[in-house]
Amino acid sequence: MDWMLVFIQSWFAELLGLVSQGSKRVFVGYLISALVIAIIWLRWHKKLTLWLALRWFFKPSIWWSCSSKADYQLMVINQAVMLLLSPLMLSKLALATALFYGLNDWVTRPLWQGTGSMFWATVLFTSCLFVVDDASRYYLHRLMHRWPVLWAFHRVHHTAQSLTAFTVLRTHPVEGVLFGLRSAIVQGLMIGLFVFLLGDRVSLLSILGANVFTATLNLLGANLRHSTVPISYGKTLERWLISPAQHQLHHSQASQHWDSNFGAFIAIWDRLGSTLQFGSKNQQITYGLADQTPSEHNLINLYWQPFKAAGSVLSMMKKPIK
Repeated sequence: MDWMLVFIQSWFAELLGLVSQGSKRVFVGYLISALVIAIIWLRWHKKLTLWLALRWFFKPSIWWSCSSKADYQLMVINQAVMLLLSPLMLSKLALATALFYGLNDWVTRPLWQGTGSMFWATVLFTSCLFVVDDASRYYLHRLMHRWPVLWAFHRVHHTAQSLTAFTVLRTHPVEGVLFGLRSAIVQGLMIGLFVFLLGDRVSLLSILGANVFTATLNLLGANLRHSTVPISYGKTLERWLISPAQHQLHHSQASQHWDSNFGAFIAIWDRLGSTLQFGSKNQQITYGLADQTPSEHNLINLYWQPFKAAGSVLSMMKKPIK
């Protein structure tokens, strides 16, 4: 039974890492900064006292709703599932190494590899990694809405009827695997390419163990995207960066908001894809899906129903056209 003890210890370490590691969305530093920003916004726009702002933000009807309880359960169980699947996941290091040696075989090393500043090499790598990673998030997210088989699994995230910072972890393990593969592929390819071009001068400019751009945007309240605090940046800035209000529109039941604001941080991809909608500080949104039932917060249904729906889609695709 030693393996079981080791697994449980690793599971708890993963759960603790969610709030203790700066590379995680629900890192405690990001949660605190989001709370501070929310309180300032509520006092400024809603004219609430500090006490009323805190009560408004921590409404029990939101944080202890059936929807939120399902979020917490998925968060805990998914860490165990992903831990079991991790040995089967593609390694970014393996991919980076394969690309590096492949390029060495196919392409002459650039003459300018040995020149240039370590600082600017780091800035270039960090910037390119952030932009390419964000673009890949947008396109995979969009595919998960447009392809019925993928939507069957992504639907789990959109059945959230109460949004909190932990709703970001309300995902089906299949979606977690797909986004994990996306991350490994993007990071592996970028690391392999930049090591080939710039050699040992490649390193990541980071804050709290995360890409400096990602960490900065998380510290500026990215977790409020899954909240009821409709912070809008205004149309000018929202053409470049996704605001909390814009992502809240993405979770809206209203048909006019469907298929919009797929971006994680950068809004350019939504502009290019004609999926950008602007947020408003006065917007009133009902979250979730119009056709969902209370049973969709049931843990067994959250895990099993997507497989059943995906199977139905695949079986329909196999039927001959008459």
